[in-house]
Amino acid sequence: MTTLACICRGCGQPIAGPDDAVHLGHEDANSGPGCDIWAHRVHVDLVGPDPDAVRIPARVLVAEALRP
Repeated sequence: MTTLACICRGCGQPIAGPDDAVHLGHEDANSGPGCDIWAHRVHVDLVGPDPDAVRIPARVLVAEALRP
């Protein structure tokens, strides 16, 4: 059985040991199944939400709030 190489979202380096890997979630793709998001245990705090996923809905909510 082969295992996929997990890449840390915080530092961009491969995660060597399975005990050091933390699964942060799943990222959908426009086409295809998407991918899982992984990080080293020490880099979990460095990984934040996608800024576009926060910015776009925030602009919509502000525009709706300002509409008469």
